[in-house]
Amino acid sequence: MRLVYNTWYKYGTPPWVGAARQELVNLVEKGLLTPGRTVDLGCGEGDNAIFLARHGFDVTAVDFAPAAIAKAKEKARLAGVGVRFLVDDLTALREVHGPFDVLVDYGTFDDLTAPQRAAYLEQVIPLAGDRAKFLMWNFEWEIRPWERLAQRIIPVGNLTLAPGYIEATFSDHFDVRKIAGESGLRTWPRGWAAYLMTRR
Repeated sequence: MRLVYNTWYKYGTPPWVGAARQELVNLVEKGLLTPGRTVDLGCGEGDNAIFLARHGFDVTAVDFAPAAIAKAKEKARLAGVGVRFLVDDLTALREVHGPFDVLVDYGTFDDLTAPQRAAYLEQVIPLAGDRAKFLMWNFEWEIRPWERLAQRIIPVGNLTLAPGYIEATFSDHFDVRKIAGESGLRTWPRGWAAYLMTRR
């Protein structure tokens, strides 16, 4: 996966690169996410991290693709904001240390295999400080048999999470609230969801 994503960032622009995501913008503008020590998990080219830094958040942003981090650093320089960009692996962290007040994950957790998700949880949950807010965005829909087969064939992670997966996975440690999402879409991907979780 690392090679695939690093090559994609180095020689192209993945489709998720662009402006800060709308759910994040809304939460910040409404005061539901307030400035504090923040980590962007799987930051890509850093668009969300840069937005947060512009709004007073103290941001550490991590991705396992060096090419993504290189682009993110240049974007932050041009934007005139300070973000600590780190190359690290969310399933075996070496450079990132909590606690954080805010955690953000846009489309990283859902892309991992089951063993990688287990390792992610071991690494990431301890990063969340008391009453920390955790914004997680993922693809989410009831998977069809042919999609399940595709997941076994495609060598890079998974396609989606099943409805209820986030609640079942994180509810021992967080109060989980779904704040946005769509399902049953005729286009592909067929659904998505955003969750705002609060550390217990």
